Amino acid sequence: MIASNAFVGLCRRHNLVATHQRRVIYETVMSLHGHPSPELIYEKVKRKIPSISLATIYNNIRTFLENGMLREVSMHHGSLRVEPNDHEHHHLVCVRCRQISDLDPENLGPVRIKAKPRGFRVTRIAVDVLGICAECAEE
Repeated sequence: MIASNAFVGLCRRHNLVATHQRRVIYETVMSLHGHPSPELIYEKVKRKIPSISLATIYNNIRTFLENGMLREVSMHHGSLRVEPNDHEHHHLVCVRCRQISDLDPENLGPVRIKAKPRGFRVTRIAVDVLGICAECAEE
């Protein structure tokens, strides 16, 4: 769990107001394993703040993403998923259950872009390896 004053400092660095709702949402994301969806975050936060709405969760997650406090995972797999892991890594994505697992760059060969459209600025390279997870393969 992040200390209240640490969260205030984090928000200051990103020019955000450190509200109670934001702190609880951020702490919840940081406490969850894997790559939670806003709906899962909402279920957990609602236990602490019963009056919170799913829209508030989405709005704050978007704010955290825009300010670099969280990263978006697998943007093209149908649902928003976030992660606190800011270390460079890639993902294994199960095409059946949509489970997402981290894949260290050492387990993948070098990724290079040979050509890109004029004016396109690369900010991050993220590789998604699609397949069937062990649990789904057993079914």
